[in-house]
Amino acid sequence: MIFFALLGIGIIAAVLVAAAMSLFLRRHGEVDQPEPGWVATDEVFRDPTTDRVMRVWADSAGGRHYLAEKPGRTQPL
Repeated sequence: MIFFALLGIGIIAAVLVAAAMSLFLRRHGEVDQPEPGWVATDEVFRDPTTDRVMRVWADSAGGRHYLAEKPGRTQPL
């Protein structure tokens, strides 16, 4: 019985830690500013979880990177 109580507490703690970490970590491919040589594409989308407008940037190796558009720089989607 105690084992299941401790297991439940451990699972709840893990979920809370993961939720807290997600507030401070960037998503896959998201960066703060473009690197030299990256080219802004015409591809813009609204991130459904953060409601931010994101622009896709391409690097010379074909990689894709996502930067939040600054307010006033794009038309609303």
